[in-house]
Amino acid sequence: MDEKERESSGLAMGRRGFLRAGAAAGALVTGAGAARAEGPDPLITEVQPWATGFGDGVDATPYGLPIKYEADVVRRNVGWLTADVISSINFTPIHALEGTITPQGCAFERHHSGAIEMRKEDYRLMIHGLVDRPLVFTYEDLERFPRVNQTYFLECAANSGMEWAGAQLNGVQFTQGMIHNMEYTGVTLRTLLEEAGVQTAGKWVYVEGADASSNGRSIPIEKALDDCLIAFKANGEALRKEHGYPVRLCVPGWEGNMWVKWLRRIEVMEGPVESREETSKYTDTLEDGTSRKWTWVMDAKSVITSPSPQMPIKHGNGPLVITGLAWSGRGAITKVDVSLDGGKNWKEARLANPGQPMALTRFYLDINWQGEEMLLQARATDDTGYVQPTKDQLRAIRGENSVYHNNAIQTWWVKSNGEAENVEVS
Repeated sequence: MDEKERESSGLAMGRRGFLRAGAAAGALVTGAGAARAEGPDPLITEVQPWATGFGDGVDATPYGLPIKYEADVVRRNVGWLTADVISSINFTPIHALEGTITPQGCAFERHHSGAIEMRKEDYRLMIHGLVDRPLVFTYEDLERFPRVNQTYFLECAANSGMEWAGAQLNGVQFTQGMIHNMEYTGVTLRTLLEEAGVQTAGKWVYVEGADASSNGRSIPIEKALDDCLIAFKANGEALRKEHGYPVRLCVPGWEGNMWVKWLRRIEVMEGPVESREETSKYTDTLEDGTSRKWTWVMDAKSVITSPSPQMPIKHGNGPLVITGLAWSGRGAITKVDVSLDGGKNWKEARLANPGQPMALTRFYLDINWQGEEMLLQARATDDTGYVQPTKDQLRAIRGENSVYHNNAIQTWWVKSNGEAENVEVS
């Protein structure tokens, strides 16, 4: 690679050289623009408290917990967003996480009447309607069917909903944090429907939860027989209460409201029910006041998680890792481009791993930052050829009255001091 190529790739000052220079100076960098301290580092040369005695025994925390120094990596609510926390949302701290798998304890929640407690022994799932054999399954029954493991993202249809009219919430956790990505274990819905025997007239299924809201959604039979999953584990352990313990539905790539928690009933029907959650809610209001329905799929989207308003640049000039997440409800992410100047120029980012259908993909772009202001954007492309739109492109079709399905490009204004702010570059 010649000098010009090195400069254009942002790696004119290689990381090895950067680290060698710091080591030679005996440097301890404590913050952005910090002076280098000469002399020995006491954290290396002196015995520290953690090395002078015993630590916790193996039974100190029978269920492992995060260390206290990571206490800020938590879900957060926006108090004014809903009237009450019982029917509300909190947000995944995606700015502070790495990789793609979301720990259950950090995964966002959305409830319509609060998270309920139900014992496995009290669980029942009924399949009825246009079937040959109406059936009722216990939790133990479900455990006896052949299992599958699949990793999927779950995104609320209202993710980024506050951003339709302009930049609102200053943090990636709050603008894009109604999403998580977990490995689910369970039984395919197709397996249970085949056990019951779907009749020819059955074109839809209606799925309903056991909580007080009786949240219910209609799903075309084609989707139900394709990749829907009756899940009873996530990330290798039982579902958390807030995620539908003991059993929930997974509807890969489709809006989160359809992923019914505490799943209790599946009715095979000739047509859709057109319930509250698919008529007055979870429909997209257009500029002329009409609404479109059945917009189930979450289109391709991406966001830079660092640097971002909650993850400012603190280390000063030099090598900088730009990273974020991309996903698509129509398939796998094949490409992510990153812009440093608000969409005027784009560089292809590196995918940490090949994209998986309906799962989060981590991307990276390594640059050499010298304190210049940036307008950071990410733009995702999936394997259908769909390219994530700008806000102007989305508004040209949808207007500004919508709440749901905002997958427009997000912009962070990174200032010379490393701080970042949510702004709009349409």
